[in-house]
This record gives sequence, C-alpha cells and structure tokens, in this order.
Amino acid sequence: MALVVSLEKETDRTLRSVHPTQLPCKYMVGEFDGKRVLQLNTYGSVSREIPGKLSQTLQFDEAAALQLYRMLKSEFGFKE
Repeated sequence: MALVVSLEKETDRTLRSVHPTQLPCKYMVGEFDGKRVLQLNTYGSVSREIPGKLSQTLQFDEAAALQLYRMLKSEFGFKE
C-alpha cells in the first residue's frame, strides 16, 4: 500500500507478457487532511486462498492523478 506522488515512464524495460491472473479493481475518491485522494483497490482472484479479499491498494494525490490522466490520454489516444 502506497501513496503515488509521481509517475515516470519506464524506458529501460519492456513489457514481456500480460499477467494471466484477472481480478476486480474498485476505486474510491475521498478527502484526507483537506486533500482529495484517488484510491485503487485490487481484490484476490478466485484462485487465492481467500478470494475477494482486499489485496493491494494504491493512492494517488491530485498531482499524480493528473499525471495518470494525461498519461492514459497520451498512451491510449483517448479523446474527450
């Protein structure tokens, strides 16, 4: 579990495969100490010992969320 404060494109490595495990991810947005935070939660796959249990959490502050938004638009060619 971590608060992401910046995103940087990985240039020294390449994507070699797509992970075979598929699982749900839920998001929430809240306010903490007067700052908005995006939180992504992943849950255990059906093959885990406890399926559906909260597994990993990433939080994004506003600056990192903006970087994520811009990166997704750029990398996937999303239009508004």
